[in-house]
Amino acid sequence: MIAQHRCSRIVSGFGQVALRMNPWRQFWGKSHRIYVNDRHRQVHYRQVADDILGVLPAPGLTVLDYGCGDALDAERVAAQVGRLYLFDAVDEVRDRLTLRFDGGRNIVVLGEAQLAGLAPASVDVVVVNSVVQYLDRGELERMLAQARRLLRPGGMLVVADVIPPDAGAVDDVAALLGSAARHGFLLAAIGGLFATFFSDYRRLRRSVGLATYSETEFLRILAGAGFTARRRPRNFGFNAKRLTFIAHPAA
Repeated sequence: MIAQHRCSRIVSGFGQVALRMNPWRQFWGKSHRIYVNDRHRQVHYRQVADDILGVLPAPGLTVLDYGCGDALDAERVAAQVGRLYLFDAVDEVRDRLTLRFDGGRNIVVLGEAQLAGLAPASVDVVVVNSVVQYLDRGELERMLAQARRLLRPGGMLVVADVIPPDAGAVDDVAALLGSAARHGFLLAAIGGLFATFFSDYRRLRRSVGLATYSETEFLRILAGAGFTARRRPRNFGFNAKRLTFIAHPAA
């Protein structure tokens, strides 16, 4: 897909004005055609769940999916963890999550205030997938500070789907078509690409842009935020040109 994951912003007390004004957040709160059909949505969220499960160092942990979107496969992740926090800053997305998971055994949907109210050092793993491209530098630094506050000593931060400067829309198209061909929605993907050409997404991508970071630059940012980090060989999702980083709070 052109953008693999709907994003979130900064929690209460950490730049709410920027959060409310960010045009990408407004985009994700409206109806859009990033997912070309239901099959595409299912394949995407199944892969996200596979990727999250693939990085968990042990069962029974407390995990925060920051910018989780509709999290269609969250129950499969929840079955392998002690508690799964789902955070999304988009009201419409969070409402859908609450309807699906209200009263669930170990899935907790968080809004901005609830996320800010989590106790320090109370989370084992924070996953931030396909979010960084929608944040300006100040928002990124505040998000990393929040993750650093929440993680237990020895905890893990996963920042996935970071766009490097040499990746562009052509790579996104190739990733979408490759995934569509493998999973049986190629014709819908071709139609979706045509629709995207005339969409608000394309307009925002041209006017607002997406944040990009080289591997070296992002490792430097993580170090400045108090993490030791490395690049994971394989990215989350279907776009191999994008980057995933595994980080731990520095001693």
